[in-house]
Amino acid sequence: MTYNVIRATEAGARIINDAVLDQVNEHLQTDGWALLRGFDVDMAAFSDLTARLCKTITFDPAREYSERNTQKVDAGLGPIGLHIENGNTPVCPDIVAFYSAKAAFEGSQTTICDGRKVFEAFDDARKARWSQPMTVCRTLPEELWKRYLANEHPAISRPEEVTEEHILQFKAAVPGQDFELNDDGSLVYHLTVSPVRPSRLSGGLGFANAVLGPSHNYEPPVYTMQDGSRVTPDEIEDVRDIAETCTVEINWQDGDIAVIDNTRVMHGRRAIKDADRQLFIGMGRI
Repeated sequence: MTYNVIRATEAGARIINDAVLDQVNEHLQTDGWALLRGFDVDMAAFSDLTARLCKTITFDPAREYSERNTQKVDAGLGPIGLHIENGNTPVCPDIVAFYSAKAAFEGSQTTICDGRKVFEAFDDARKARWSQPMTVCRTLPEELWKRYLANEHPAISRPEEVTEEHILQFKAAVPGQDFELNDDGSLVYHLTVSPVRPSRLSGGLGFANAVLGPSHNYEPPVYTMQDGSRVTPDEIEDVRDIAETCTVEINWQDGDIAVIDNTRVMHGRRAIKDADRQLFIGMGRI
């Protein structure tokens, strides 16, 4: 894999300094992602990089925490469909970074797909279909939605502090949400998103969402378009085939870091053949 690589030897240093960050930002503008290879990196350095890239940090409540800004990636052994990270949540990260502390000997390549290229590959009918607003609906268990809200609400920091008033405040702060609380504490969640969106970093419309992606730690969502029709499995497979023609792979090496514009570029994973790997994620808003 030779795409978008920033090598330590080319950068003139083995630390990720401001000059390296400038190169990363250039790649984010032009290509939507970059791979850093050959730098001196550990978990603390990766956590620091995430903080330098993002003004606010976002977490996935279903993941295990590592450093203060990062989490461990663990989503089974099967392939993972293309998606933007936290694409079915109200506060979607602008930037996602991955750190390969230990690369797999075989398999588990991360897939990278520029949503701008996918949208350009659509015919007029597909462009019109996917340019509609889309509502995501699924039920979230109490533990997960409270952990998420505790991270995103500025007035609280622990799940046990969450009240219904905090839910209402968060709903008012982020448009396009609705919810129903169940007797068992779970929450039926509705969120309206744009499956085709402009990049927060570079503009330009791209097919960037979670429709093709996994629901490893969550109930699979139901997607309904603005015209009232549901997104069908056949539609998803149709887009999956188009996206595959725009997809490249990262064959990880130890110490690699990938930085992705999460509002433009989708990512996924090939099946894991060697489970002896360690991959971590950091993400947030610019």
